[in-house]
Amino acid sequence: MSRAMEFSESERRILSLVQGDLPDGPEPFAEVARLAGVDESQVIELLRSLKEGGQIRRFGATLRHQKAGYGANAMVAWFVDEDDMERVGAYMASRPEVSHCYHRVNCLDWPYNLYTMVHAKSRAQCREIVEDLAKAVGGLEYDVLESRREFKKTSMRYF
Repeated sequence: MSRAMEFSESERRILSLVQGDLPDGPEPFAEVARLAGVDESQVIELLRSLKEGGQIRRFGATLRHQKAGYGANAMVAWFVDEDDMERVGAYMASRPEVSHCYHRVNCLDWPYNLYTMVHAKSRAQCREIVEDLAKAVGGLEYDVLESRREFKKTSMRYF
């Protein structure tokens, strides 16, 4: 079991600022530093060390898929033999139409143990993508759970 990292008060302020939207402008980390009351070099060094340590995976823009014309999405629950999970999971994760791919424990009468989020421009296209995925990995059993309404969609905030 890994221990939780300890952060100073200034590091917590920095992390609180960068876990949301970064300031818009040519020097976002200088603005984060100003807001956190530290030097820009402290911001950059903290983020660099967390990136190198694997605590931060990446920085990137978040595209709001509905506003970009990708109005259809579905969670697809797949039944995958545990012996084949690595192959199937790696393939699903490699597909650009798949934004999330998780291996989970199945339970009770629900046999599914791999979950993907598939995005497309229409429901029909979404279904076509799911059918292509199923064929590509060997005709797995699956169930498509189409989204009806989004109640909340945010990144996790830790500080």
